[in-house]
Amino acid sequence: MDMISFGSVFLELVFGHLAGLPGPGEEVFTDEFGISCGGAVTSASAAAEAGVRAGLCTLLGNDIGSRVVLTHCARAGVELSPSALLPRRCAGITVVLNFASDRAFVSHMPPRSPGERPELDRWYEVLRRERPRWCYLHAGPGIAAFIREAQALGAKVMLDMSLGDERDRDPILECLALADVFVPNEDELIRLTGTGSFEAAVATATAWRTPLVVKRGADGAVVAGPDGTAEIRDGVQKVRVRDRTGAGDAFAGALIAELLRGVPLARAVVAANAAGSAAVARLGGVGEVDVAEISRVGPDEMLGDALAVAASLQAAMAAQEGKPE
Repeated sequence: MDMISFGSVFLELVFGHLAGLPGPGEEVFTDEFGISCGGAVTSASAAAEAGVRAGLCTLLGNDIGSRVVLTHCARAGVELSPSALLPRRCAGITVVLNFASDRAFVSHMPPRSPGERPELDRWYEVLRRERPRWCYLHAGPGIAAFIREAQALGAKVMLDMSLGDERDRDPILECLALADVFVPNEDELIRLTGTGSFEAAVATATAWRTPLVVKRGADGAVVAGPDGTAEIRDGVQKVRVRDRTGAGDAFAGALIAELLRGVPLARAVVAANAAGSAAVARLGGVGEVDVAEISRVGPDEMLGDALAVAASLQAAMAAQEGKPE
């Protein structure tokens, strides 16, 4: 497989645009609303759209969010053999609130079943079985060891982070030192480095010696490394910004697709900029889904579909395991 995106997935309820949050006892209305899915599925979708063989490593189950992801992946050509299906709710739910210059989230993740093994343990099995050329994942505790094994198996790793991750800085820096490419956005990098400006943040991060691509939205991206720094604005399109959700993941998926073709990092960012532009012009990480189609699907049908996909995944895994190395 060319690339695998590792992580959780979400059903997204996207509202835009808001002048401000309602206070207690208040109600506000928006002109735009969409239902979508996001999280790890977004980068895999962008890579698949760019023409590479992309897989999703996540947990899916008996919930409407998982149903949306299953349907989307079938249409987008994202391979689900790295994923697992469980007879419980697995997909998170996130409410996305878009403002003029940023967005806010209210999210929920279903609790894990008692005794359920850590998802990171299953990631190792997927890694050893699928042998992807690239892995895309977010930094965090325990991820550094996974990166080491991925690279020992010949994979490259594109590392991302989220706002708030900098509160547990040491695991981020440990992962960053190992990654092949680090792709934070501007705010994330400033918070991680503890500097007061973007220029100072880039200077600090460059000293870490991991190739750096900083996502800057409408301003494109900055590529920095031991050989210097370059601002890349080519590929950015003038679009009406509807929702910034998933733009960074779409950027990363498109970037991996170009790197798989042997395109140098700075030139690969052009396609990544274009993917990010396309992402902000739609509602949700992968765009709006058909609400009428979702409403026609009952819980029993969702579970039946999930178990059917689980059976096919298990068969594919067994076939793969039976192949000689």
